[in-house]
Amino acid sequence: MKLLQVIVEAFRSMAANRLRTALTMLGIVIGIASVVLMLALGDTMQRFIAKELQALGTNMVYVFPGGDRTQAQRMRAGAAPSLTVADAEALNRLPGLSGAAPALQGSFKLAAGNETSSSLVFGITPTMFKIRNWKVDQGSMFTDEDVRSAARTVVIGQKVADQFFYRLDPLGRYLRIENVAFQVVGVLQGEGRQIDGGDLSEMVLVPITAARAYMVRGPFPDNVHYIAAQGRSEAALNDAIEDMKEALRDRHRIKLDDPDDFKVQNMATFAATGAKISTGIAALLGVIGGISLLVGGIGIMNIMLVSVTERTREIGIRMAIGAKPRDILLQFLVEAVVICLAGAAVGIVIAALGAAAVTAFAEFEVSVGLKAVIVACAFASAVGVFFGFYPARRASRLLPVDCLRHE
Repeated sequence: MKLLQVIVEAFRSMAANRLRTALTMLGIVIGIASVVLMLALGDTMQRFIAKELQALGTNMVYVFPGGDRTQAQRMRAGAAPSLTVADAEALNRLPGLSGAAPALQGSFKLAAGNETSSSLVFGITPTMFKIRNWKVDQGSMFTDEDVRSAARTVVIGQKVADQFFYRLDPLGRYLRIENVAFQVVGVLQGEGRQIDGGDLSEMVLVPITAARAYMVRGPFPDNVHYIAAQGRSEAALNDAIEDMKEALRDRHRIKLDDPDDFKVQNMATFAATGAKISTGIAALLGVIGGISLLVGGIGIMNIMLVSVTERTREIGIRMAIGAKPRDILLQFLVEAVVICLAGAAVGIVIAALGAAAVTAFAEFEVSVGLKAVIVACAFASAVGVFFGFYPARRASRLLPVDCLRHE
């Protein structure tokens, strides 16, 4: 028998028993829909995590005060109790870095006209704009001269501008931070979550010296909350991090065997961890869908065995007029595969509809890609061959005489 003829016979057999075929396909439909949708969700999660980490910068490094040393150890060593502006200036001179910038942050009361709210305010230097790739949509960023003079200037995000200066040009107007008036000199471009907390469009940025003078006060006037640094390239980032640690240990007078009193966090590490997590979740979701396929495959084997029993006389007639055992084997095997592929097609359509529904109601886009479709078809074919082989083999081993006697 030719393969095309066998496929046509398989569709005729399916059409002759529509209800049974539909019920047989149901397990495959559910399994394939689960596998495809879960693979699509896994891919979407990977893209989402990669996009978010890329926005933060995979060649970015953040240094925070702390580490494994206790306060008593630092005091005995005479080391700096925290990170300082001078530490950032020292790191800024390292050849492996394109820049390093200190930052202060805190939640403060904002007011303009009759509008008031509380928000995170960041005290930074102009270098932060460069290494974080922050652009100004209106006006300009503050300058090094503003930092030296502790000028009361502020750069705000678009949402902050809309909130406090709705339908007004914010440039040149004043935003009160803890009842201290700061003149708006620029409005940031874009939006997106930041590692510092909050959204780029909700940022309130002032010169770090002004933040120290008017907002953040404490016993150590040069201390900063963290230092952001950017490597010149991702390939040489590990060497740059080692140089940073060596410079900070030297500045903080940390002995050779003592632990660091600071923490260095590499965004590339977060990216690798995020990729592993999303891959693991995608694999887990695929396994769950695979269990559904296994159940569907068992259903196909059961129905195919019933079909062999019902069609025993037909098998005998085919053998009597010249069909060989391999023809019978191929016939039933193709029927099982065709049922699985038909179920896969329906499952893919359902998965695509599910992806469209998730996209419509969620904040990220889920799409069924070619990879998921190919995997689904491969799985369906494998299930058809695996679970259809035993019934097909059993049918091919029947004797023509016994089949013709079957009632």
